[in-house]
Amino acid sequence: MRNRWYFADIGSVLSRRPNAVAIMKGSDKYPEIKGRVLFHQMNDGVLVRAEIIGLPKGKGECKSPVFAFHLHEGKKCSGTELDPFADVGEHFNPELCPHPYHAGDMPTLFGANGKAFAMFLTERFKVTEIIGRTVIIHAMPDDFETQPSGDAGEKIACGVIMPMMRAN
Repeated sequence: MRNRWYFADIGSVLSRRPNAVAIMKGSDKYPEIKGRVLFHQMNDGVLVRAEIIGLPKGKGECKSPVFAFHLHEGKKCSGTELDPFADVGEHFNPELCPHPYHAGDMPTLFGANGKAFAMFLTERFKVTEIIGRTVIIHAMPDDFETQPSGDAGEKIACGVIMPMMRAN
């Protein structure tokens, strides 16, 4: 009977403060991108919720943009002029799995008039394992095939995952 009420449990988790958050910020080329990614530790995994605004918009029919969305191993959102988030390194992949089975491979974000909202449950990591790591949004969708990272294109936004202070 427990499974029957599982989604009610997710609702109660969402009413509590998340365990961690990444405040997302676009690169200099995409300064309008802002948002947050929230991480809620649950018994069955981590509930991830992304709320993003300022994403590039598609033009015309069948051009709604899709963006790759990954956890990276690096611990800061910095880099070079050519790659402003180069210091994020590779996908978070402690088990050395092939792509798309990295712990940091997450579902794509679907743009809707410059906004994106996504929520999913994953058991690929625990919140304690990702504190200090980075979240990246790429300009292109992940093809879930190309090694090592899905041919996702330019990194357009980044956030460092920080613990949330819990009220006692």
